[in-house]
Amino acid sequence: MSMLTNTLGRYFAGRFVVAALGVFASIFLLLVLVDYIEMVRKTSGLASASAIMVAETSLFRVPQLLEKLTPFCMLIGAMTCYLALSRRLELVVARAAGISAWQFISPALGSALLIGVIATVAYNPMSANLRELSKRMEAELFGSAPGGGIQDASGFWLNQVTSDGQTIINAARSEQQGVRLTGLTLFRFDTEQHFKERVEAREATLEAGHWLFKGVRRFSLDAPPIDQASLEIPTTLTEAQVRNSFSTPETVSFWQLPSYIRSSESSGFATAGYRLQYHKLLAQPFLLAAMVMLAASVSLRFFRMGGVQKMVLSGVGAGFLLYVLSKVTEDLSKAELMHPIAAAWLPVVVGGLTGFLALLYQEDG
Repeated sequence: MSMLTNTLGRYFAGRFVVAALGVFASIFLLLVLVDYIEMVRKTSGLASASAIMVAETSLFRVPQLLEKLTPFCMLIGAMTCYLALSRRLELVVARAAGISAWQFISPALGSALLIGVIATVAYNPMSANLRELSKRMEAELFGSAPGGGIQDASGFWLNQVTSDGQTIINAARSEQQGVRLTGLTLFRFDTEQHFKERVEAREATLEAGHWLFKGVRRFSLDAPPIDQASLEIPTTLTEAQVRNSFSTPETVSFWQLPSYIRSSESSGFATAGYRLQYHKLLAQPFLLAAMVMLAASVSLRFFRMGGVQKMVLSGVGAGFLLYVLSKVTEDLSKAELMHPIAAAWLPVVVGGLTGFLALLYQEDG
């Protein structure tokens, strides 16, 4: 019996992994196609934008977006796996051999936990690095546009005050968590808060004690525009302060989050977002296992008894409600109305207990 259980366990685990990876790959290709079409639309007026570079930029942007959809990939993959096993009567045969539902759910739970660990320690750093690479490629694509790219009221804003006066910096794009900026507009004021000049620059890099701007054009009220190859503006900002201002928790890899939390605390910045992201990544394996429990609770019914559409809709609805709960707790945590640990683990507990109680009622009720 033990040999039979081990063999079936490996079989069910393999079927689940294949189904989950199939869903993951399908959504990945769909997102790449949609993002590529959008990038082609944005770069249609740029002569320097090649189709290959646009495709690479889209390909590098998608992994971070797909990371947010990983729980739904697990949910749909598990539902697909168990519905296919039920349709071919394999679950009926397994039950007839004396194997309970808990025994053929356990391999999928173990696989989901393993996939979650890999997603946290390997996929997350890779997606963060690819996102930074895509930002660099976007800067190259839009760098030849007039004025260094898109310059409007959006983007990233930074205010610094030195002995020379005040400088307000607007950057269209940020790389390396704010250490390198592109598509810049600066508004400079003297110590009496009188407007001095407006500066446009192609890119800027934070160096020790100053910003180094390249591809500069300076505008003042009483002189024609002046073009310069470079311009240095003093600053008291450090790399840690700039990174805390420009980086978002989603763009920081799992292994870098502890140092970001410590640097934010020492600099006096809010750490709720970084702490929430860190605990969400720690809870990710268990969230994927909870999704498997939810999928199993709506997919183990005998296929020929009908009601498949209702089962699928109820599973998708449960996943959507769990997503809404995670967004609500995330917003509460970022507003510092809920502890990051509670915000990260509450959806896991709710989803896991819901699936467990539903299975307990169906199988042993």
